[in-house]
Amino acid sequence: MPTATFNGVVIAEADEVITIESVAYFPPESVRLDCLEETGTRTGCPWRGVATYYTVRAGDREERDAAWRYLEPKRKARRIAGWVAFWKGVEVDGVEDGLL
Repeated sequence: MPTATFNGVVIAEADEVITIESVAYFPPESVRLDCLEETGTRTGCPWRGVATYYTVRAGDREERDAAWRYLEPKRKARRIAGWVAFWKGVEVDGVEDGLL
């Protein structure tokens, strides 16, 4: 089962994720949203749209902009609307490449 762990705390766990360009996107209902706090960081992708970033917190650690999601993705990426991806210190396990 795909999981995302930060500072020893499982912050996301799902039966299925969507993998795009080797990045796993977790469905929002599988993510501990209490571990995320929105930042002002935004980035743009030509085919996905604008990504909103989040600080990840667990225990006594935090990592700014370690999670992101596309709240209103472009048409080609609408399948991942609201789904959450991680990096920068968040360990993602149990994911196979090529699901999308």
